[in-house]
Amino acid sequence: MDIVNPLKSVLSTAVGIYKLVEKAKANKKQCHRVGERVKALERVINTIDSTEASQLAPEVTKTLEELSTILNSAFGLIEKFTLSNWMKRLYKTSSDAGDFQMVNDRLSDSFQNLTIALQLKQGSEMAELLKGAFIRDEDEKDRKEDEKELNRMLMEYMEYVETMRADLEDVKNNVAQVVETLKKPKIITMDIRVIKQDELWMPKLDELNNLTDQSPQVYRGTFKDFTVAAKIFTNLNTTAKDIKSEFKKEVETMKRFESPNILRVFGICILDENTPNTKYLIIMEYCEKGSLRDVLSSERDLSWTRKVSMCRDAAQGLYRLHQTEQKSKLHTDITSKKFFVDENYRVKLGGLELAQTETSLRNATVNKRKDKDISSLCYSSPQMLTMGMKHYCRKCEIYSLGIVMWEIAAQRKPFSDSRGNKDTLHVKVVEKRDQEPVPCQCPGSLKELINECRGYECIQRPSAGVLVDKLRCLLVQLEQQ
Repeated sequence: MDIVNPLKSVLSTAVGIYKLVEKAKANKKQCHRVGERVKALERVINTIDSTEASQLAPEVTKTLEELSTILNSAFGLIEKFTLSNWMKRLYKTSSDAGDFQMVNDRLSDSFQNLTIALQLKQGSEMAELLKGAFIRDEDEKDRKEDEKELNRMLMEYMEYVETMRADLEDVKNNVAQVVETLKKPKIITMDIRVIKQDELWMPKLDELNNLTDQSPQVYRGTFKDFTVAAKIFTNLNTTAKDIKSEFKKEVETMKRFESPNILRVFGICILDENTPNTKYLIIMEYCEKGSLRDVLSSERDLSWTRKVSMCRDAAQGLYRLHQTEQKSKLHTDITSKKFFVDENYRVKLGGLELAQTETSLRNATVNKRKDKDISSLCYSSPQMLTMGMKHYCRKCEIYSLGIVMWEIAAQRKPFSDSRGNKDTLHVKVVEKRDQEPVPCQCPGSLKELINECRGYECIQRPSAGVLVDKLRCLLVQLEQQ
């Protein structure tokens, strides 16, 4: 198998990254850390030159091809902070929180794949080189130092803007908003725990005493300066002790899902404990714009840059879920209603918020409802429609994500003429292998990715990581136009 082209591409992009890193005007620590990790990977890749192509496993070529895409994504991220208008980009697009983490995670994936593909033994010089380059504790230190320096630079920029208030009032307000955002506590730094009642403020808290509906209700409130949504369960045949026990077991699992693109859970709050009227609240992040389905239905003027950004966010949320230590962890219900959109149009994957604890609560609900939304079948892969959950896997979720991406592109509900009819859907998807047409205005690269995700066979569909890389590259291209 010919490895020359991907090898040249990787080495060429690596050189480009080194040159860019030296020009970075912001987030310098994180940019340099990416450069160091690319350098470590390059040193290992250079050893391939002296290796006979016939001795290399096909996995080496595949790993190099994926690494080429990852490096292009890293190049685009670092390039943002080398351009003369980087400050303008920052206050228009908000922060780049999570972007460096995602690039480093993908570089770490390449480290693992290269180690396996090149059969590097633990303790070898190259294996130790790679291992030493990927120390996660350094990432948080870099981020904090960059954030401190960025805050200083933004404050200086504000002073400059003040002298030009007449012409640049709008710019000043945007910069002030970014500075205020940097001062606020980061949502991912909050511990997941049992929350005391006096820490939670809800304008309609008194109404909870009159709740009689046995299905969970959702209220808006405030916790530690964060706007939150509280899902409330009442009239349960269970004890606070049992719920706390389930919650405690699940907290460690939830910590592995921490990502800007996964709906954050703050914890549980138990009201009127040890009384017949005990109420259980799951406290989670509040997304101002509602579900992704709500946004696609209500906002008809979304740009293609915005749509690709939403697709990238959705893919990053699924990638984080698929890359947890629990390698078998799956969502099992990927639809546009399971993604939520915050005030900055960042898309977050929901449906994971203390799933086991909530299951315990739902199972304890008197006369619990068992209705299932048949419309979720529209997101089911051919394998799901044929065999159900028997052979459900990550690639089935990639198919579901492909339907969500089509939904973002078209801003229509999938298979609207078949909703509620499983037999009709089976004929279309399984027997006829029909796909909803992608709008003709859709960028060609996005159309290709949507169709790859909706591939009939599992092997045709990309992994979540590869999908993230390609969407990030496409987004950089659209932002530069």
